[in-house]
Amino acid sequence: MKVLLAMSGGVDSSVAGALLLDQGHQVVGVTMKLWGGDSDTGCCSVSDVDDARRVAQQLDIDHLVFNFGEDFDRHVVEPYVADHAIGVTPNPCIECNRHVKFDRLLERADQLGFDAVATGHHARIRQSGGRFALERGADPAKDQSYVVHMLDQQALSRVVFPVGDIDKGTVRQIAAARGLRTASKPDSQDVCFITSTGGRTAFLGDRIPFRPGRVVDTAGDMVGEVDAVELVTIGQRRGIGLPGGGPKRYAVDVDVPAATVTVGEEGDLLVGETGAERVGFVDRPVSGTVLVQCSAHGASQPADLVVGGGGRATIRWSVPQRRIAPGQSVVFYDLDDRRVLGGGSATRSPSPGGSA
Repeated sequence: MKVLLAMSGGVDSSVAGALLLDQGHQVVGVTMKLWGGDSDTGCCSVSDVDDARRVAQQLDIDHLVFNFGEDFDRHVVEPYVADHAIGVTPNPCIECNRHVKFDRLLERADQLGFDAVATGHHARIRQSGGRFALERGADPAKDQSYVVHMLDQQALSRVVFPVGDIDKGTVRQIAAARGLRTASKPDSQDVCFITSTGGRTAFLGDRIPFRPGRVVDTAGDMVGEVDAVELVTIGQRRGIGLPGGGPKRYAVDVDVPAATVTVGEEGDLLVGETGAERVGFVDRPVSGTVLVQCSAHGASQPADLVVGGGGRATIRWSVPQRRIAPGQSVVFYDLDDRRVLGGGSATRSPSPGGSA
């Protein structure tokens, strides 16, 4: 099989290439040039591209660079900025996977005559009866099924996750045994276009005007102010314009158009249901009792999934859960907490004592 391997410059994609070669596949490595601005974190730095190229040399495979910068700007960076401007907390890495690392790369692979695209994600793909299932990776601590939940049957038929069946320790052992330069390289955890020096504040401040906001309690009484309501996220405790001391208070609602942040106690974060939009499924639509994961490393929780029209759904929690910032991904798993069923994006929950 002729495989186009996405090489990020990390150890997982490096070992993915080695495993594919061991299996007898014809492999060509590719690194996607995505972000053209400053980058000292994530997977788009100059050193990451160089690591990918050098590992390709070690594996004795060709290495290509695809410039998908325009796609990245249009599908990831611009929506990231626009979402913050209206009080939505986006998942840029998931949108990058959705639009660039899979859709765009699969399209290019087809054009070049490749049979499949491989990445270093810790997830598993199973085939049975002509249908494909997406499952959690073998290493629970490194499972990345949450961030690839958007893959459908067509995509899964052409995607390979070579390291999904092994744990991270084994990945590093394989890399070390083969002398790969990425064997001890730390994992990337950050958004590639947000620098460690300027952070989200500097990035967004260069692109949208910040507006000062009122901070009110759940009764509507003003208790403080924030410099930029666009930078406040549901569940945030620090930096929400409150004096020190007193009980812990959290941002329980952020209304950017009204320039208002509502704060409350931890119990005020709990909701009985969460709305979702842009809902899609790995295979056929599923309703009823499922497990729902609301962050990349969060624990899944039982809920009743009620699917409506227009890609919308309601998640009715078995036990009240903390509010989810609108825009964050909610991913549905089967009751064994192994197979990905689908997912969507959380919508805004009604504020305590008010309406959305």
